[in-house]
Amino acid sequence: MQFAELKELHSLPFFDLLKKARSVHEANWPENEVQLCTLLSIKTGGCSEDCSYCAQSARYTTGVDAERLMEKCDIMKRAEAARENGSTRFCMGAAWKGVRDGTKRFDEVLDIVRSVSELGMEVCTTLGELGEVEAKKLKEAGVTAYNHNIDTSPEHYENIVSTHTFQDRLNTVRHVQNAGMSVCCGGILGLGENVDDRLKMLEVISEFNPQPESVPINSLVPIPGTPMAESGGVDNFEVVRTIALARIAVPKAKVRLSAGRTRMGDEMQALCFFAGANSIFYGDKLLTTSNPQSEADLALMEKLGLRPQKPNPAQAAPKVDAERPLEPSYQ
Repeated sequence: MQFAELKELHSLPFFDLLKKARSVHEANWPENEVQLCTLLSIKTGGCSEDCSYCAQSARYTTGVDAERLMEKCDIMKRAEAARENGSTRFCMGAAWKGVRDGTKRFDEVLDIVRSVSELGMEVCTTLGELGEVEAKKLKEAGVTAYNHNIDTSPEHYENIVSTHTFQDRLNTVRHVQNAGMSVCCGGILGLGENVDDRLKMLEVISEFNPQPESVPINSLVPIPGTPMAESGGVDNFEVVRTIALARIAVPKAKVRLSAGRTRMGDEMQALCFFAGANSIFYGDKLLTTSNPQSEADLALMEKLGLRPQKPNPAQAAPKVDAERPLEPSYQ
């Protein structure tokens, strides 16, 4: 969807935008279901990147200590607990710039993925940058989806990260798609961007070919010690607007209400679900920040008449649209 179209939609009165988004949502997701995802940091801290919002960067003093890759047995216990608690997707994140084929840590991750994939849940990983070979091996090991957010607009990106480029992000997304994995790609609100930056971020995401299987919308949780520690964040109504726009721009994607939910009451989260969110991170922790407790999530879903979506580990990745350009344009 082009920037001008997104700009016009964003300028609509709040309820008019929500009505349009709800119509798109009902046409593509008629069941009252929400995907429950559990996110586990399998390797925390010590990352060489300088993402200015991240507690795990080795360049900042945030109180997050660098840790080694978790033992496989401990990861499996957490994955089994997540499954028993109702999660349908198990996401594993590692604070690395990227992974390289032939290294011990990549071989260990592949072994972990193979075992987790046998539990009947969808498997997601986020390990930093991927090359073609690494993407293919993750797919073969059993990864359902790979998360690699673009965070913000191409123009604003260099203001928050200097150790890699926006194009580097797009390259990893293309390698994931070429390997046959689904792409999970969204952004973060509250990085000092303006409305146009958010719309341009959604423009790029919507122009992926194929479009992402899921789009996480995060609200920045300011971390003391990072350059973004004093960020004032964004208004919750702007979060709802962004979710509505994501639903319209990427109609067949799961739109995931992600980081920042602790700042929302039940009523605001209900607005997000109405606007098109149909996936949440579920559990007590989201990488290094807190997350609403599982019992509270289930209670809210019951109030709203929403059911957990069943896992589909064998789901096929979205297909390329032969009538559209293969690469998104952002320059």
